Amino acid sequence: MLFRPFTPNISIMDGQQTMSSLLEGYSGARRALFSTFHIGGCQSCAYELDDTLEEVCQKHEIALERALLCLEESQKHDAEMLIDVYDFAKQLKTAPPPIILDCRTREEFETINLPGTQLMTQEVQEKLFVEAKEETLIILFDHQGRSVLDQCAWFRGHGLKGTVGLDGGIDRYAKEVDTTIHRYRLELD
Repeated sequence: MLFRPFTPNISIMDGQQTMSSLLEGYSGARRALFSTFHIGGCQSCAYELDDTLEEVCQKHEIALERALLCLEESQKHDAEMLIDVYDFAKQLKTAPPPIILDCRTREEFETINLPGTQLMTQEVQEKLFVEAKEETLIILFDHQGRSVLDQCAWFRGHGLKGTVGLDGGIDRYAKEVDTTIHRYRLELD
């Protein structure tokens, strides 16, 4: 699969950004910091959102350079699992089309959906895990791309290496590619 290079939401240059801005710009930061350094997953390793990355590293006695390297490597790995909204639009026109799964809630799916997509249910997921080939292009999307990487990792971990997630979700697609799709905001956003 050749897709346009993913452009990160943030540039990790130093430790002066707050955890809030870091997590907003790069949703994989929480997962990367926790899995590598056990930071941010429980009360004993928690941080405040207005703490800077440098402050968090000092508190947990981690070299800032190690944390920055971890975040950069994780960001590159995550980028390999994403498809840009413009490449996604091209994939919608291919024959045969890829498998496109909507990872949002049933209510969101029933309100706004893309033609040719399926709501990801337990049954759909189990069927794909059994029947789909490793290289099958499966595109997952959610509302704003915040949890799609976890879903991609789950699918890839079950042998479906052709799984990618839509960068920015249906919201970015509606904003940048297909403006006829109604955008919405969740109460939790």
